[in-house]
Amino acid sequence: MHTKTKRLVTISLLSAISFVLGFTPLGFIPIPPANATTMHIPVIIGAILEGPIAGVVIGLIFGISSIIQALLRPNILSFAFVNPLVSVLPRILIGLVSYYSYKLVLTFFSRNNKKDKISKLSDTISVGVSAALGTLTNTAGVLGMMYLLYADRVAFAMGIERSAVGGVILAIGLTNGIPEIIVAVLITIGVIRAVKRAGY
Repeated sequence: MHTKTKRLVTISLLSAISFVLGFTPLGFIPIPPANATTMHIPVIIGAILEGPIAGVVIGLIFGISSIIQALLRPNILSFAFVNPLVSVLPRILIGLVSYYSYKLVLTFFSRNNKKDKISKLSDTISVGVSAALGTLTNTAGVLGMMYLLYADRVAFAMGIERSAVGGVILAIGLTNGIPEIIVAVLITIGVIRAVKRAGY
């Protein structure tokens, strides 16, 4: 019962943070023509601490917030984010990728290293890899679906040739994705360390 209560509290807290981020400038940072985001970070933290279901639930909230954001504060690419395949599906996958990549890297270290001294280091590396891959899932998933479903509309909205859409989307991914990965890795490692140090 204690474990279930703790999981529920953690999911509720991180979901609340996602809602706050979703409706403040902290969650969606305008870097034209798209928005950079920090909302994937609670999804990654929830997945690492409480498992894939927690990650999926918080990711769902992230996705729904994206749809609302696209409706309330539209930019030239917001038409794509009204589609759940662009705004929700990749955000749900963040939780799954984050959890299983964390467990996979941690398992690799536990099988190949027997010394207790490296346990904290291996956990930190596992968290960092999880945060990076979770963020990459968000960036690649959203932009990839946008390209697959809306390449023609993106070209029209941005006033570019259809053949240039792939390069523009890649540029957006690099411009937004690299800072998002760095921020996610640093914050996630710091939060997970603090939480585990507190005896979580």
